[in-house]
Amino acid sequence: MPTAPLDVPFGVYVHVPFCAVRCGYCDFNTYTAPELGGGGSQAAYAGNAVAEVEYAATALGRDLPEVATVFFGGGTPTLLPADDLVRVLGSIEGTFGLAPDAEVTTEANPDSVTPETLAALRAGGFTRISFGMQSSVPHVLEVLERTHDPANVSRAVRWAREAGFEQVSLDLIYGTPGESVADWRTSVEAALACGPDHVSAYSLIVEDGTRLARQVRTGVIPAPDEDDLAEKYVVADEALSAAGLSWYEVSNWARDPDGTGAARCRHNELYWTSASWWGIGPGAHSHVAGQRWWNVKHPSAYAARIAAGESPAQDGEVLDEETRHLERVLLETRLRDGLPLDLVDPSRVDRVVARDLGVVQRDRLVLTRPGRLLADAVVRELVG
Repeated sequence: MPTAPLDVPFGVYVHVPFCAVRCGYCDFNTYTAPELGGGGSQAAYAGNAVAEVEYAATALGRDLPEVATVFFGGGTPTLLPADDLVRVLGSIEGTFGLAPDAEVTTEANPDSVTPETLAALRAGGFTRISFGMQSSVPHVLEVLERTHDPANVSRAVRWAREAGFEQVSLDLIYGTPGESVADWRTSVEAALACGPDHVSAYSLIVEDGTRLARQVRTGVIPAPDEDDLAEKYVVADEALSAAGLSWYEVSNWARDPDGTGAARCRHNELYWTSASWWGIGPGAHSHVAGQRWWNVKHPSAYAARIAAGESPAQDGEVLDEETRHLERVLLETRLRDGLPLDLVDPSRVDRVVARDLGVVQRDRLVLTRPGRLLADAVVRELVG
């Protein structure tokens, strides 16, 4: 467990590993059965998570950091009763304390919320909600094995606004086999019609071990095409920018009319700037003061360790300076705020700029749109 001083800000991630249906493209640590045995049920989850919050406080010692951001991800956190999510948040606040302007996010599927559950979450301290929209085109959702009705998205966003959520985000995926550029444009326009504060748009990645990967390997469906992905990224960037959402990370856009960045996902910014966070729940990852560890994956194994008063961590590592430096370059290159020039060789920066993949703004390298399309190649150029 960490012994060095903690970075500021400090966040807490809460992994809720339950879903009603497992999507074919998903490789996250998720389970569809409500009862998994050995204390790993959905009904027992909140109690186990609260116990890990208490364990975290003991492990970190008496000078506990104030929590700047909390993020409930999954899985589908809103598959659990709102009272359970509020209970876990309450334990974090009661144990660590929340900053006065703390950002508290939950992910949600559009069909997993009601006006009543959203009102309960908002009253319980949640300030931000991120809906998994993915697409508004039925045949695309079918390939992704998403079960929600596209019409539910705008309704869920309206309910969240009525409940008083300060920020509403939508997640999109592009590059699904069979999705045309016109289909993708339709999805982006449908998302914008909901008036979100924030949009995440990620290219479909075929992850090993998923049902989608098996379908691609056997030729049932084609693999995503790189040129198609690039064209769709440009479509999204143009449409989102024209609607007043500015990119701040390669795959993320936020409204920023006053230049304060208030609609950015501050919790994700902790990840991208190598700050500190504790991950609660089965399979959750943590990073505190240069040390990284991850919990056992199965909810039953997690529950057994919690019940025994043991650490739920399965393994971990201490990051050396070289690794920390490499990760900073990898992550901060993707940010609109840019990569500090003193982290890389000036000659390598010059080569990136000469290829119109980046520009120098003050003391940082910032990607151009072509650079965002080739962000991985830019990183390889910078680190050699």
